[in-house]
Amino acid sequence: MKRYGLIGYPLSHSFSQRYFTEKFAKESIEGVVYENYSIAQIDQLKNILEQQHDLCGFNVTIPYKKEVLAFLSSASPVVEEMGACNCVKIENGRLVGHNTDVVGFEQSLLPYLKAHHQRALVLGTGGAAAAVAYVFRQREIPFQYVSRTKSATSLAYDDLDEDLMRNHTLVINTTPLGMSPLVDQYPPIPFQWINEQHHCFDLIYNPAETLFLQKAKATGASIQNGAEMLVIQAEESWRIWNERE
Repeated sequence: MKRYGLIGYPLSHSFSQRYFTEKFAKESIEGVVYENYSIAQIDQLKNILEQQHDLCGFNVTIPYKKEVLAFLSSASPVVEEMGACNCVKIENGRLVGHNTDVVGFEQSLLPYLKAHHQRALVLGTGGAAAAVAYVFRQREIPFQYVSRTKSATSLAYDDLDEDLMRNHTLVINTTPLGMSPLVDQYPPIPFQWINEQHHCFDLIYNPAETLFLQKAKATGASIQNGAEMLVIQAEESWRIWNERE
């Protein structure tokens, strides 16, 4: 039996387990399972690794994409540069870190990019934000982090004025605000300064249209959720787990 899984907390609405279970059935992939490992502390990963001897790899979601780095034997150049990992391959007891969020975000965003999308706001500063920032650096799109509190590398939501909003026509939500079941939450950005020039991307996939996306759509902005990104990153994870070294 080959075992794969997902670590994070909480995992009440896991896309990955459903996706891979359906994939295995549809493609007649036998002798393989994909399970959720909801762990309240990253240290509990040690127990999973000790107990699940047939674990061949796992995905990582909120809030452990940065904390999991301490468990890795090695990491891809992308992970080393961005400091976040969402895909781990286990081979001969060694944990090798990868990041498939980068591929998923870039490939899903590209069809929406237009010439006037010159600057971006990245809402949040966690592991998903690191993947978004990596893609923007690679594509030479200047971006600004936005978070609840101001720091040396991040603006606070209260800092967002009309000029900043008008000049940053890509707005990417990497926070869990609005994720089911807390669907009445949203990042507190000034939506009155968003217009049809903006593209707003919420990495959340459940619900399909968060309050953030509803408010953005009402201004005329184009919108997308994280569903396609999740499919792309899942398939990239499967490729990594199965490629020969």
